[in-house]
Amino acid sequence: MDKERTYWNGKKAVHRRTMMKGAGYCDCDIRKKPHIGVANTFMEGSPGTAHLRTLTEKIKQGIWEAGGIPVEFGVPATCGNVANGAVELKYEQAARDIVAASIEFVAKVHHFDGLVTVASCDNIIAGCYLGMARLNIPTLCVTGGSMTAGSYKGQKMVQAQLDVAALSGESEDILSEMEECVCPSFGACPSMGTANTMQMTGEVINFVLPGTATIPSIDNLKLRKCREAGRAIVKMTIEDRKPSDLITRETLLNAVAYAMATAASTNIVLHLIAIANELGIKLTLDDFDDYAKRLPCIVGVIPSGPYTVVDFNYAGGPLTVMKMIESELYTNVPTMDGRTWKELLSKVEAKSSDVIRTLDNPLFKEPGLKILKGNLSPTGSIVRPTGVPEEMKQFSGKAKVFSSDLDSFEAIERGEIVAGDVIVIRYEGCVGAPGMTELMVTTDALIAKGLHKSVGLISDARFSGFNYGAIVGHVTPEAARGGLIALIEEGDIISVDTVKGTINLEVPEDVIEERRKNWVCPQPKVKSGLLDLYARNCRPADEGGAMQPWDIEYK
Repeated sequence: MDKERTYWNGKKAVHRRTMMKGAGYCDCDIRKKPHIGVANTFMEGSPGTAHLRTLTEKIKQGIWEAGGIPVEFGVPATCGNVANGAVELKYEQAARDIVAASIEFVAKVHHFDGLVTVASCDNIIAGCYLGMARLNIPTLCVTGGSMTAGSYKGQKMVQAQLDVAALSGESEDILSEMEECVCPSFGACPSMGTANTMQMTGEVINFVLPGTATIPSIDNLKLRKCREAGRAIVKMTIEDRKPSDLITRETLLNAVAYAMATAASTNIVLHLIAIANELGIKLTLDDFDDYAKRLPCIVGVIPSGPYTVVDFNYAGGPLTVMKMIESELYTNVPTMDGRTWKELLSKVEAKSSDVIRTLDNPLFKEPGLKILKGNLSPTGSIVRPTGVPEEMKQFSGKAKVFSSDLDSFEAIERGEIVAGDVIVIRYEGCVGAPGMTELMVTTDALIAKGLHKSVGLISDARFSGFNYGAIVGHVTPEAARGGLIALIEEGDIISVDTVKGTINLEVPEDVIEERRKNWVCPQPKVKSGLLDLYARNCRPADEGGAMQPWDIEYK
């Protein structure tokens, strides 16, 4: 922080002070107090964001109490589930960059000394982290927390179950009853989806205050911690503690370890690599592969177990997981409150439970994520082994090729997909979609039809954290960049081994070369607007998939 306050004092700042006074701020506050931006991703159309106004008011109280001046502004936010099954879902990946750019734009123009972001959902919270890393000013995020699980006729009910029920042929009357029960509170959907994955990962990478990420939205402790966060950001701003001071390569590797132990959403790979790029830190799929060989999954949150994130929180939350995997962590790196992780974890009393186990008694022998490589994906693709049925850990079958999630879904509905098939959905990656579509309806339809234990799916698209089955995403190079996935033909044999980490097209090399000579990249699906802008500027999925066209100089 500029201790001389030159930006807000003196003759050259008269117009700035005038604008702030016109907005209702007092002269002494403008001149003397640290200006803290409060980026609120409130949006009325989503349970994950509809309560964020309340949290933001508490944060602002804390900022005032600690001697800061809060300046709240809005950040665009969406709910991916609203677009579930629609082509508009491809906007979600690009939304991460829009959120980051929005935060950067406002923070730069208004010259904030520090920043708080308030966020809950999927790519929105990931975009907040991306913007926070890019700005590199004292900053923290307050998460909206998880919603509670719904209950229908005495059974736990979450969003993914409703989707499957709809595709299984349930009547509209029954579905109407079920939908009344699915989202009983505000907060992120209570599974280990991207929203909750990114909320809890924030603690590990020093964007979220320790012990606060997974506090449920309905727990009033959330409100008290919001005021604490407001006070904390003022202290961080005065001390000038920035992301570049708090996030090292070792910090990010701790997050990779955490992802393996929790069976995080596959989307975390995109987000961590993109954040690393903003900070000039080298993080690759090889790092994920390394930790996949070392750490099993110890957390049984949906879809890797029967428990919700609310259950996870009260079982100890992220700090308990970090304690359980402490032997695999870099513990001499800093936390947000000035302690090292070694010092912080020395105060954590972790107890094994059905929700969170120890490393020597894991819920699964496998890691939460796995990198697959082979001729079909030489630079890497991603699977969540804990969501793969035992009989599909290794699978081989005939390719059924599609160019969209909806086309594949319709083929399933027509009965054209049978046991032993491998669905290929291509031209849905970062450039091809454009926007790297999140596949939803195909995966739900496979489960609804009972095919998820006999049919594989590979794609250059990504998946929701809800999804499970023998599904492999993020295949790189993607089809639109000339990856081998573009050359697959109907009936080709594809082999995937999630244990050995391989993915291959069983076609002779000379045949592949002949196909490559004849391959013509399809015309872009979108030629204007945000998605076109994203396609022209994004990095490949294995490099984070963000709009970061500049050369990155790694430390």
